[in-house]
Amino acid sequence: MFVSEKEVQVRYAETDAMQVVYHGQYVVWLELGRTQLIEDLGFNYAEMEKEGYVAPVLDIQLSYKKPFRYGDTAWVYSWIEEYNGVRTVYGYEIKNKEGEVCVTGTTSHTIVKKDTFRPVSMKRIFPDWHKVYEENKKQA
Repeated sequence: MFVSEKEVQVRYAETDAMQVVYHGQYVVWLELGRTQLIEDLGFNYAEMEKEGYVAPVLDIQLSYKKPFRYGDTAWVYSWIEEYNGVRTVYGYEIKNKEGEVCVTGTTSHTIVKKDTFRPVSMKRIFPDWHKVYEENKKQA
């Protein structure tokens, strides 16, 4: 299983009235992590879109364990938790500088035709992605 790493500097605009990162902001960080993972595996999401396909989010699960504050550095670790050729579940851990896991989560996605939003088989449409995802998904 391949794990990607993305460093994120906490910006002031990401914090709330309690001066901690607003809970919804972590969804943006997951997207940064997922995009980094896709690039690290040798692919480009923007190229997929140019070919007329997108990968909408079907489900998001987050668990908050410890807050981040303005000026902190976070590391988003991302991997392919599950993959079946149509649906991909990405796994995430967001750690602080001490290496403590502060947030965990998953996002589920499927590839759809941009104009119809009908699901398609990644194996059929993007066979190279399929092969790499099969090789790098978390083993049961």
